[in-house]
Amino acid sequence: MSKYPKVAVFGGGSWATAIVKMLCENLDQVGWYVRNETTIDYIKENEHNPNYLSSAQFNIEQLNLSSDINKMVAYADVLIFAIPSAFIKTELDKITEEYSSKIIFSAIKGIIPESGLIVGEHFNQKLNVPLNNIGVISGPCHAEEVAMERLSYLTIACRDTEKAELISNCLSSHYIKTKTSDDIIGTEYAAMLKNIFAIAAGIAHGLGYGDNFQSVLMSNSIREMKRFIKKRHKMKRNINNSAYLGDLLVTGYSIFSRNRMFGNMIGKGYTVKSAMMEMSMIAEGYYASKSAQLLNKINPAKTPIIDAVYAILYQNKNPKTVFKRLTEQLD
Repeated sequence: MSKYPKVAVFGGGSWATAIVKMLCENLDQVGWYVRNETTIDYIKENEHNPNYLSSAQFNIEQLNLSSDINKMVAYADVLIFAIPSAFIKTELDKITEEYSSKIIFSAIKGIIPESGLIVGEHFNQKLNVPLNNIGVISGPCHAEEVAMERLSYLTIACRDTEKAELISNCLSSHYIKTKTSDDIIGTEYAAMLKNIFAIAAGIAHGLGYGDNFQSVLMSNSIREMKRFIKKRHKMKRNINNSAYLGDLLVTGYSIFSRNRMFGNMIGKGYTVKSAMMEMSMIAEGYYASKSAQLLNKINPAKTPIIDAVYAILYQNKNPKTVFKRLTEQLD
């Protein structure tokens, strides 16, 4: 395979837009599946996404845009999915082109609700894509900082190290540093879990807890993440690496974190429905908290923070009461 294969990105949101921008630093052409034809027309005319990361400018000659998902699947050797987990199955069901032999990378930070699986597991177990052809793109990296070309870091995980290096080369630039990992399951679970912990950080902020408590919350979160992932996929990993702890910290503390923003609104008294309506972006941690709760019943780990977020979001428990109890469980 050549240094730069044909790559297509699937999704029209901020993270998909950021990935397309990164790829355009290295590739002569990038495939981009955007479901809305009106959005495609706008990008072609104005050279930026009208709805997300509008500051990221594109050379239209580099973009192979299409609202036909099968056309993009047929075009590319590498398929990068950056569609919110709540909607990914609907999009995958549209695909009639054969893609089990293609390289699939997930940039989705959540669990597919219909199967209860992280994206890599879903492609492997439900769609018969070999594990060696599946990879994960994780942070710590916010799309908004990519748009501003601020120095950012990515972890590219795949069991096949050559494929991890291949995608790493496609995404690297003067403002994007990459490292590779073989922990595809762990990094994908970490990307899902950190959104739940970011909601917890937001709720705490909305309730008026200060930086002292936030530091304890984040310290307990990384240990909770370690326990949860170990139950799902036991292997040697350093939970303090950037793909785990780094991604957790940037999502828990950043002003760009939609999950923290969502949690902050809940802490201030918004209902789940009203908070979702006010936000123009998906808070993946909302869906992830339910999935994590279900998974944890199968092979339980001690997860007081996940339990607290689930109780607030899905059982309509009072955030103030739940967090008062949570403070007594943390150390």
